[in-house]
Amino acid sequence: MAAILSAGIGAFAVGFVVILNEAGLFTAPALYGPAGGVSGRTTIAAAIWLVAWLILHIRWKSRHVEPRPVNLTTVVLILGGILLTFPPVWSLFG
Repeated sequence: MAAILSAGIGAFAVGFVVILNEAGLFTAPALYGPAGGVSGRTTIAAAIWLVAWLILHIRWKSRHVEPRPVNLTTVVLILGGILLTFPPVWSLFG
């Protein structure tokens, strides 16, 4: 369950970092020149995903976690992350 939910958190993190970048609140560094800022944004999101996975694993390793709410939350986070990466949505925040 920790892996599933952290995937949703990572997907939402991509969209959130994109919105912050488009609003001018945060500029991710270009870690790989030809890819530009997207390399920094995806690296930050991957780091958030890994940290979320680690924290959730530590907290949930000895507990039974119901899959239904975790799966639903994951789907909502993934859809939110995808939505936040679309340019028409950027104008609402910028």
